[in-house]
Amino acid sequence: MAKLNSKNLDIEKTSRLLKAVSDPDRLRLVLQLREGKKNVSTLANALGAEIVNISHHLGVLRGSKVVRDEKVGRFVFYTLNPDVISMDGGALQVHMGGCRLIIG
Repeated sequence: MAKLNSKNLDIEKTSRLLKAVSDPDRLRLVLQLREGKKNVSTLANALGAEIVNISHHLGVLRGSKVVRDEKVGRFVFYTLNPDVISMDGGALQVHMGGCRLIIG
């Protein structure tokens, strides 16, 4: 079992990040966004969910720096933050300072 080096790991930030991606709905959003930038309506349609719920989950993901938002005209588009989430083959990697979580 690997030891966590507390000097390289921001415990509070890592905890928020793990909570953000541990929710099934938010993880589904992350998986949708690996295909590229999308707005709330597109994500709601893809997941068969209400826009208000998608907006809430995107707010949590944005607060934990998992996603970035960009306003284009009257629309807001969301993308994965490459400083936090990257792709390696088909697997998502969540980077948390001194450790990494691989999904898929």
